[in-house]
Amino acid sequence: MTAVEDGLRLETRERPDHETARDLVAAAIDAGALVTAVGRCTVDYEGRASSTLGPGERLVMLKPDGAALVHTDEGQQPVNWQPPDCEHEATLDGDGLLLIESHRETPEEHLAVSFESVLEVSAYGLTDERDLSLEGTEEDLRQRILDEPYLIEEGFIPLATERETPAGAVDIYGEDSEGRAVAVELKRRRVGPDAVGQLGRYVDAMERDLHAETEMRGILVAPSVTDRASRLLAERGLEFVPLTPTGTPESAD
Repeated sequence: MTAVEDGLRLETRERPDHETARDLVAAAIDAGALVTAVGRCTVDYEGRASSTLGPGERLVMLKPDGAALVHTDEGQQPVNWQPPDCEHEATLDGDGLLLIESHRETPEEHLAVSFESVLEVSAYGLTDERDLSLEGTEEDLRQRILDEPYLIEEGFIPLATERETPAGAVDIYGEDSEGRAVAVELKRRRVGPDAVGQLGRYVDAMERDLHAETEMRGILVAPSVTDRASRLLAERGLEFVPLTPTGTPESAD
């Protein structure tokens, strides 16, 4: 089942096969969504100590900030967990069963959850209360930038809106003070890696379309971004400008 409700992306699969569950979890991780998986599983942890939980029905939650939680049907505390800034991965193990792993380097810690059976997998595009309280639309954000281009940076000149590329329409196309082409992608709420990927595709498409000597920049504009999105922006050489649609103070991460 797939639905969109007021910007909340939701996808749920009941009793999926292991390959389908793997694909959904992997795609949700890449998109910066919150993931839940329910099923019969074993849990292994290696780090400050070592532990193993035998087979049992549990709820596994992966958060976009890198946290991972494993819950049973009792108590309020998880029976195992990983802190924010871990890297999540969903694969199939040697027996073709869903394997969800969470790893961090410093200190070295590794959590592995192997599912014998999967009852349900869900992915949610959540925002926190701070971002839900924002008013305004992407059009409001666009108009704010067109009225005050310096909000992007000093010397920025908007040249077109909804400029078409083979990858889709760029919200605002312009030039910076050094004559470099700039693609600006607008989001009215806190965003994750999916928005970074979208901007990257626009930049790549425009680099192919423009003259070879033209230098291309990509700028993501939103109230805030997740930590994973921030790292991906740096890896791709893209930029971020914190800005809200309504002129209220920008959100801080």
